[in-house]
Formats: sequence, C-alpha cells, structure tokens
Amino acid sequence: MYQEGLIEVTGGRVWYQKFDEHGKGTPVIVLHGGPGSSCFSLQGLKELAVDRPVILYDQLGCGRSDRPTDKSLWKIERFVEELGQVRDALHLDEVHILGHSWGTTLAAAYALTNPKGIKSIIFSSPCLSAPLWEQDQKRNLKMLPLNIQETIKRCEVNGTTDSEEFEAAIEVFSKHFVNRMEEKPKWLEQRPAEYRNSEIYNIMWGPSEFTILGNLKEFDCTQQLKSITCPTLYTCGRYDEATPETTEYYSRLTPNSKFHVFEKSAHMAYIEETEEYINVMGQFLNSVERI
Repeated sequence: MYQEGLIEVTGGRVWYQKFDEHGKGTPVIVLHGGPGSSCFSLQGLKELAVDRPVILYDQLGCGRSDRPTDKSLWKIERFVEELGQVRDALHLDEVHILGHSWGTTLAAAYALTNPKGIKSIIFSSPCLSAPLWEQDQKRNLKMLPLNIQETIKRCEVNGTTDSEEFEAAIEVFSKHFVNRMEEKPKWLEQRPAEYRNSEIYNIMWGPSEFTILGNLKEFDCTQQLKSITCPTLYTCGRYDEATPETTEYYSRLTPNSKFHVFEKSAHMAYIEETEEYINVMGQFLNSVERI
C-alpha cells in the first residue's frame, strides 16, 4: 500500500509518502539530509516496508513541500516542531526514527525534547556536533590534491563559493567523501534541481561545507547523548564525511548503542551499498522489537 499527501505544519505544508506492505512492525520515519535537501535519494528505504510502515517526508522549504519566504522559519527548533506535527498527523504514537546526515542533527534535537513513543533511533552518517564536523572536513580536505585544497580555501576567502572552479573542486571532494560510485544510478541523476533549497542551507549552515557560518554553528549535543536511552544504531561509511572515528565517539557516549561501518561507502551508503544498508537497518529494527 502506498499513500502520499500534505501535512499542515508551522509555516506551510510538508509532502509525505508512506509505504506499507502490512508488516506488523512499528513504523519508521526517515529524516533526510541537508538542511534544504529532500527525501528523493532515500527512496530505496521503502524496502524496509516488508516488516513495517516506512514514512518519508520533505522538510518544509524543499522537495515537494511548500516554499515559504519567511527566513525566520529556518532554525532547528521549528524543524523539531515540524517532526512532532508530522507524527501527530500520521498518528505515529510509537515510532522508530532513521536520520541521515543533517537528519541525525534533527533526530537528536527532537529526542532531547523527551517525546513519547520513540522505540529506537538510527544515526546514519551523523552530525551531532557542528564544531566536530567542521574539524573533520578540514582534516578530510588535507587528503585531497593540493590544488583542490587551495581552490576551496581561496573561494571561501574570496566569497566565490558559487563559482565554477569551486564546484569543480567540490566534485573532487564528493567523489572521495560523499559518493564513491564510478557510475551513479540513473534514477538519482534524474532528481529535479529545484528540490534543493540552497537558501535554507546557507542560513543554517553557510555557503561552504568546510566553514560553518549559519545558525547551526554552535550546535553540539555530545554532552547530552548520555540521556538518549532508547536503543540506537550509529552507522557511517569507511570514507564518510561523518568519519568512523567521530561516529564511534558518539556511539560510546550513548548508553544503549551499536556501531557499524559500511566498508565500501562514503556518505551515501544507502546508495553505495544498498543491499547491505537495508539489511543492517532491518536487522537492527527487528532486533529492537524482539526485546
């Protein structure tokens, strides 16, 4: 069974889709990356619907959701509120949360408000500390050819992160740390460019991955992870922007957690190692429900 629709949230309406093969497990809601991206690339997670309903939604301002012009909406507190509103609208009294990248930032911020009914959280390629993320990207950058490093640094200093040379340098970075596939799936290449909203990214993060200037600059919940006591799974790729070292560090800070590395992946293990990713997620979710 498949359904889609729009849900009223603070600031507008968000588009969602629900996959349900009548599996009896607790639903899992998926939080996409960004901020300002969409759930388009995460469509493969519908395979988890064999065991449980799977809900994906485009956060406000991107994908197929409304595009309000009020810039004050682009802050983490409103996205946390939005997640609660989506849960209420879909009657998700009990739910697993699977966040990827910025989606893990949102998942953690939401969980730390102590909502009821969270059975588990999956932190996939997590960003739970903006300062740590920035440190890791500067370290990753040093692994690239010197001319790429210099181009990225120069464009940041000159404010030319919208230039062709910066885009070309970022493409090299991405091939190392985001998606290492030689040939990306054709369906992924068909993602409409308008699904992304760079304004949200710039306001919350900044014009560059490597220097955080947006309102998430101070976000760091590492000291609060000890209070997340539901079962958690931390995953990342061996070559991920979300480095194995930092991801494992987060896992060690979280009481009831497991840690897994996808050995052939960077930041998009759900595409780079789709079958393995689905297996690991499914096994974790099923193991939680056997407790």
